Order: sequence, then C-alpha cells, then structure tokens
Amino acid sequence: MEDERSRLREDDRPRLDLKHPLRCNKKRLTQDQVRLLETSFNFNNKLDTDRKLQLSQQLGVPPRKIAIWYQNKRARWKNQSLEVDHKSMQLRLETVMADNKRLEREVERLRAELHKAQDMLLSLGTPNSSLPSLSTSCDEVGSSNFLGDSKHHFDKELYACLIGVEGHEFGKANGLDFFAPSGS
Repeated sequence: MEDERSRLREDDRPRLDLKHPLRCNKKRLTQDQVRLLETSFNFNNKLDTDRKLQLSQQLGVPPRKIAIWYQNKRARWKNQSLEVDHKSMQLRLETVMADNKRLEREVERLRAELHKAQDMLLSLGTPNSSLPSLSTSCDEVGSSNFLGDSKHHFDKELYACLIGVEGHEFGKANGLDFFAPSGS
C-alpha cells in the first residue's frame, strides 16, 4: 500500500517539461493590451508609479510587466530614432561630399582657364618684364601685382579678356574665342 501511495503522490506532482526546462508558462499581452500600452507610450514615454498602477488594473497585468514593457519599448524607440538620425546624417554626408567633388572640379576648371589666359598673354609676344606677376595659388586670390600707371591700359585689356566687355562671354571678345582649341 505504501508503494501505491508514493506512486500516487508522484503522479499528482506537476511534471516538468524536459524538452524545454527553462520555458515558463508566461502569458503574452493581447493585441488590445498592446494597443492601449502603445497609446499610453505615445502620450508619455516615461512611466510614473500612478500611471503604472492604473494601467496594471486596467489591463489586468502585474505592474512589473507594465514597467518591463515600457523599458523595452523605450529601448526599441531609441534604436529607431538613432537609425533615422544615422540615415539623415548619411544623406547629408553624401550631399556634402558630392558638393565637395563638384567644387574641386570647378577649381580645376578655373585653374585651367587661368593657365590658358596666362599662356595666351605670353603668346601675344608681350615681353616678360611688362607682364604682371599672376599668382596661381588659391590662397592668394586677388593678389596680382599690377603696379604703376603705365600698365593701366594693359590692365583694362586683361580685365576685358578675362571678364568680358559689354556682355561678351568670358574668354570671347571681338568675335574671337580665346579658349577654343588651337587651329580653329
């Protein structure tokens, strides 16, 4: 008889799930509960004690579960906002890098135009002593050395050549295109 009693006691004991020993019998929140928690979170993402107790009673869920849900939701919300910020910064970086490339190409184009203008002036046969010293450094923009009244006429011609006279395009004056490929 004692064997039967011990056997009955063993049968009455709850059996452990040997396949999943760590699995507890936890209940998940229903969609309505999650919806209410989401609405509450969107209103205020910080959970004070009074609100936690109110939600706990309203949903029939332990206050600790409400607190954990809020903590997890804040972590997910923070990660999402970081991802959005990262994407925004990535787009701004790409835009700035594209602008930088465009400006570098523009600087190279302007340097080439300056070089062509200097070559053109040299090819006109003007003696080196009467040529102004032109700087090709970007740091010294506008620091050309135009001295003396005797060079005033030359300055006007150079200005007209580089800037254009009376609405003429840059590099074109009197029907001539100074930057056209040679032989044209």
